[in-house]
Amino acid sequence: MNRFLVPLGVFALLVAVLAIAIRHAPEKGIIASPLIGKPAPAFDLPSLLEPRQRVSAAGLQGHWYLLNVWATWCGECRAEHEMLLKVKATGAVPLVGIDWKDDDQRAHEWLEQLGNPYQVVAVDRAGRTAIDWGVYAAPESFLVNPQGIVVYKVIGALTEDTWMHQVLPRVQGSLR
Repeated sequence: MNRFLVPLGVFALLVAVLAIAIRHAPEKGIIASPLIGKPAPAFDLPSLLEPRQRVSAAGLQGHWYLLNVWATWCGECRAEHEMLLKVKATGAVPLVGIDWKDDDQRAHEWLEQLGNPYQVVAVDRAGRTAIDWGVYAAPESFLVNPQGIVVYKVIGALTEDTWMHQVLPRVQGSLR
């Protein structure tokens, strides 16, 4: 009986220490992007809406933009779409879409049906650009400053709260 008490006591102590550490962790639930504070990954992709044109990181430098990775097969992207339309209506920052590993025809239909919040939409059929940006799963958004530096990453759907308290203050703060 005693041979089980010592391991059980050590296990209970370990659980207690981990529980206290998790409870006091300042950034629990946050996955920091290694891109924050670094130049946005370079890309040059075909445009979904203007097939003869290209969308590139170099062409976006010089102003703020919010790069949003989405796809028609992504349920959370549909839930996020209304918020993206609200962001577009504010005119605070242009939205750049990257349609990730998707069917072009479905993407066209999606934007026609739900509305197009994007200034431009790039097509990442192979998914290589999303990998370069460190995308785990759609949707994800990246706020990029005029110098081409990633200043914030939203994992999951952009919400009103995240827009008002995280993204917009960063853009407006730069205008002061």
